[in-house]
Amino acid sequence: MIGAIAGDIIGSVYEHRSIKTKDFPLFDPRCDFTDDTVLTVAIADAILSGKPYVDSIRHTGRKYPNAGYGGSFIRWLHLPDAGPYNSWGNGSAMRVSPVGFAFPTEDEVLRQAKMTAEITHNHPEGIKGAQATALAVFLARTGSGKETIRSHVAAMFGYDLNRTVDEIRPSYAFDVSCQGTVPQAITAFLDSQSYEDAIRNAISLGGDSDTLACITGGIAEAFYGETPDWIQEKVKELLAPELWTVTEMFCKKYR
Repeated sequence: MIGAIAGDIIGSVYEHRSIKTKDFPLFDPRCDFTDDTVLTVAIADAILSGKPYVDSIRHTGRKYPNAGYGGSFIRWLHLPDAGPYNSWGNGSAMRVSPVGFAFPTEDEVLRQAKMTAEITHNHPEGIKGAQATALAVFLARTGSGKETIRSHVAAMFGYDLNRTVDEIRPSYAFDVSCQGTVPQAITAFLDSQSYEDAIRNAISLGGDSDTLACITGGIAEAFYGETPDWIQEKVKELLAPELWTVTEMFCKKYR
């Protein structure tokens, strides 16, 4: 989970200033957490506390009103009786990584991922993006190799995971859809040699960099193990204390 949050923070400065290179300072002085982190922590808090996902997302999200939410989500967040709005956006995938770390079986991971998505992103692509991300995290943390992850996720969700980062990068542009973010983020992990390399791959694609790196970062952490200590310390430094407390509790329980 820290891997996902670190990816969000590292990618935050490139969301609207895309780069097409892996050569950049990992933590720019302007880095900060965004809505990706806030909602990832909300999902983790729901898992820890047993609160419904919808209640945890609303409770935590309202504490950070300027985190960078999309317009439809902002309206949903502040309307207590609002239902899902048929979104296919990548917001369902950016927040789901705790599910892949917490639940013990593939079936339960897929079921819980659907639950986290459908409160807002009930479009089939929104649900698919969340499930694919959570499944990749689950497979990575339970010992599957990269080719198994590639083939299993591709077969289940129909994503093209056969291209390389170098093949995707030249023509890739800003895209907030699940179908235009999740396969590319998974590929950034599959093409990597380490956690840091995975994050650099994701951001080098350009586009919605914080979300790409958040999705990639959760999978990479699950596969490579704990993120480096210095990255964890930087995350702790930049997070609001209450967000760090939940993150730390979750990692201690499900590491």
